[in-house]
Amino acid sequence: MSVKTNAHGQRFIIEMGMGNDLYGADQTKAAARAIEDALRHSSIPMFEVLGVSHDDMAVEVTVGVPDPETVDCIALAEKLPRGRATVKAVKGGLRVDTPASAQGIVVATAAVEAYLPLQA
Repeated sequence: MSVKTNAHGQRFIIEMGMGNDLYGADQTKAAARAIEDALRHSSIPMFEVLGVSHDDMAVEVTVGVPDPETVDCIALAEKLPRGRATVKAVKGGLRVDTPASAQGIVVATAAVEAYLPLQA
């Protein structure tokens, strides 16, 4: 089994989430909800156990939405509670047409990856 590493170090967690905007087709709002969903699945007690600072953690978020160019990635990164965060939007997610709304429903998916410097 290989361990994923990059310029930030070694990946130690990955969480997935899903979010939607039912009434406005706002893809940034759907992406924010997907990120929040992923974060709700995480509890990482190792920071306290090992004495590692959250500031040492790099967080890379990828959100999939139908129209990635409409997502405010900077605003999403600023909302992440810990670590040095970056967010990128890619083509994905789902748009559901609804007769009641000209805008329809937007569903976003998110992958939140956290990295720490390589540990000795």
